[in-house]
Amino acid sequence: MKQSKPPAAHQQFVRRFPKLAQAWELVNEEGAAGPLDARTQRLAKLAIAVGAMREGAVHSAVRKARDASVSIGEMEQVVALAASTIGFPSSVAVWSWIREEAGPKVL
Repeated sequence: MKQSKPPAAHQQFVRRFPKLAQAWELVNEEGAAGPLDARTQRLAKLAIAVGAMREGAVHSAVRKARDASVSIGEMEQVVALAASTIGFPSSVAVWSWIREEAGPKVL
């Protein structure tokens, strides 16, 4: 699976705090250990970021989902599913974050 390059701020942070980076890797490894395939894990992570209204996490989840061959349509369905829980204004916001990260060709 292709891996997107993390943003510069992330790279600088892990250089400054290498033990935190190691701990974060352990958390991610443990979360990935289980029956869900990579695509499903990426959609779940996107859904969690959407529900928490974490813009940075949505951007990251979109990059990683695209690396796992998740389509924009599948990501948009996550927003549609979340709409009844997070509300219309929040749905529009997270949809715009997904579209920003996906690039101009999908707008």
